Amino acid sequence: MSDLIYIEDPETIEKKSFEIIESHVDKKLLESKEWPIIRRVIHTTADFDFADLLEFSNDALEAGTAAIKSGFNIVTDTRMAMAGINKKNLRTFECDIKCFIRDPRVMQIAKTQRITRSMASMIIAAEDEKNKIFALGNAPTALFKLIELINSGITKPALIIGVPVGFVGAEESKKTLSRLSIPYITTRGKKGGSTIAAAIVNALLHMTLEEKEHEAH
Repeated sequence: MSDLIYIEDPETIEKKSFEIIESHVDKKLLESKEWPIIRRVIHTTADFDFADLLEFSNDALEAGTAAIKSGFNIVTDTRMAMAGINKKNLRTFECDIKCFIRDPRVMQIAKTQRITRSMASMIIAAEDEKNKIFALGNAPTALFKLIELINSGITKPALIIGVPVGFVGAEESKKTLSRLSIPYITTRGKKGGSTIAAAIVNALLHMTLEEKEHEAH
């Protein structure tokens, strides 16, 4: 007979995980409006560093939930991030999710302009005004290009989730993001990733659902 003890119910596992997380962080953090986002990222990564690394502009959550309620599109820089976002919750708000990394136009632009496909994907994404939430977790070059497009007046996102990971350009791109007037959520330093970007979007979607349910009552 096996001595292995495990919990089968996903909701019970999540509830227990959240209880463990909340017992390991500063109590003041639990009262912050950003806590649901921070908790989801810690839950996704099992890394408590994110309690200190996540940074939010003052209007980030309000801008994000408003954009979701308006049915705007979410753009990711990787198919991994796209795959990790809750499609059922997206459909509730008639939001669509886009990733242009494999788009033939992106490949052509990257080849012609001698830039990365991640950068080229931001050029294509900027062409559609419905693309309002950008969730970038992998490529610093994508974030740099998006910032360049914003500064040129070509696009104006409602929210940028800029959490690229890595040793080359990641930290610098996020510091540049934090100086924009555009609402943003980012991570300080080198940590980040597609899973982080997806976790933040999912937490925002859940917050928006809760707001919708509250408004209905």
